[in-house]
Amino acid sequence: MKLNPLLNGKRGADLLHDPLLNKGTAFTEAERDALGLRGLLPPHVATQDQQLAKILETVRRKPTDLEKYIYLISLQERNENLFYRLITDHVTEMMPLIYTPTVGLACQRYALIFRRPRGLFISLKDRGSVKQVLQNWPHRDVRMIVVTDGERILGLGDLGANGMGIPVGKLSLYTACAGVAPNQCLPVLLDVGTDNEAFRADPDYIGTSRPRARGPEFDAFVAEFVAAVQETFPSACIQFEDFGNANAFRLLREYREKICTFNDDIQGTAAVTLAGVYSALRLTKDKLANQRFLFLGAGEAGIGIGELIVEALKAEGVTEAAARRQCWYVDSKGLVVSSRTDLAAHKQLFAHDHAPAASLLAAVESLRPTMLIGVSGMPGTFTEPIVRTMAKLNRAPVIFALSNPTSKAECTAEQAYTWSDGRAIFASGSPFPDFTLNGRTYKPGQGNNSYIFPGVGLGVIVSQSRRVTDEMFFVAAKTLATLVTDADLSTGRIFPELQRIREVSAAIAVGVAEVAFKRGLTDTLKPTDLLGRVRAQMYDPHYASYV
Repeated sequence: MKLNPLLNGKRGADLLHDPLLNKGTAFTEAERDALGLRGLLPPHVATQDQQLAKILETVRRKPTDLEKYIYLISLQERNENLFYRLITDHVTEMMPLIYTPTVGLACQRYALIFRRPRGLFISLKDRGSVKQVLQNWPHRDVRMIVVTDGERILGLGDLGANGMGIPVGKLSLYTACAGVAPNQCLPVLLDVGTDNEAFRADPDYIGTSRPRARGPEFDAFVAEFVAAVQETFPSACIQFEDFGNANAFRLLREYREKICTFNDDIQGTAAVTLAGVYSALRLTKDKLANQRFLFLGAGEAGIGIGELIVEALKAEGVTEAAARRQCWYVDSKGLVVSSRTDLAAHKQLFAHDHAPAASLLAAVESLRPTMLIGVSGMPGTFTEPIVRTMAKLNRAPVIFALSNPTSKAECTAEQAYTWSDGRAIFASGSPFPDFTLNGRTYKPGQGNNSYIFPGVGLGVIVSQSRRVTDEMFFVAAKTLATLVTDADLSTGRIFPELQRIREVSAAIAVGVAEVAFKRGLTDTLKPTDLLGRVRAQMYDPHYASYV
């Protein structure tokens, strides 16, 4: 009997213990005979659909989101096909459980819920042998690596080694949302210590209990990691995730022209926000060149969004200087203006001549923005006076409360709609439920990076691009915006329904690959049917037959 080469010789208990191959009770009678599974499984043979129904019911019965997260991760560890079938079939319901907002709480309690290692923990103790650590990974065809040092996990701060939940969650979305094969994904945690004193004093903390490495020690460690990846997984793209502001901008500048890499906090957030801006303009019936943007937060996300908006304005004929003056920032010390002497380098290009403003409300009143974008990680900072002022200044005020998780959002959907008398165009980073006001039901859009980075990664993989460029994220933003329907907009939703995420990712992948081919970033020949190539590349979580 001829066996499926996917098995790679595995049978019996070894097969059941491989989450990429295990089908549990769905192994057929013929497979059980051929693969030495008799007695290792209950006699009943189930279909994947029957398994899926049982799993879905079990998830829904769990009393808390954290318990649902733990159960889902356990499922992923024993049967990845069934896990991804559940996520893809029920993405709107499951995404908040495997990623934001639940993943934030999971990271905070990672030491307590840690069951089985996923990904690679590489610590300062491994200096000089990082390549050997990478070679311990069981899969060789790695195409996408998400790496963090845990310093700035969502809006929760320094979680150290507990931040591993973020790369694991991000890569789950690469597979669920864009069909990047699970065996091509590698989560990595660079453990360089933590400045979270509570964790360092906690005997259950899973990381290195030392102050966070900085300066030359940190840089040399990252450089060794990057070099080791190039040797061990030469086809891999590295996504830097949730590094602190100072390191994030610096690492992107250092490596973006040398290797295939990007920073999702800077570039992915920018793309999804720009897409939301384009959709909002369809509702306001206005032009990008007429907008004035005010950001609360001048870190990775805020500056990244501003830079991409500048590129979008330049594409419409606005000069760079004029485009930058359309983007204003408020940080922890007030309005970012040129007279301040305390500004980090990444803020200085957006520091304009203007009188100081000590508060966000003062900045709103002075600058009269058309769009207010929150990326501060400071909950409740879009207060009622601020939202009402935005509504007084604009017929349809655009208010994006993008900080994650939900507990860090600058305001809720209910607040934005209520305080603007239902006129706000609202989006958030984490999901909010539908809200009814004066007989109209609003479906708030979720400006989540999962609309962008999975498709970008898939496009890079399909084209085998040597670099990831800002143009790719600009194209991704425009592509995402075109997929928002009039029906979406009629409900107040400025992003497509999450249930369409694979369609969205495929379209973005085509756009990204087109850029790679156009700019000569790949040695691969462009296929005649690029969309067909993208779809053929996408992983299908339905079970394969092994005999």
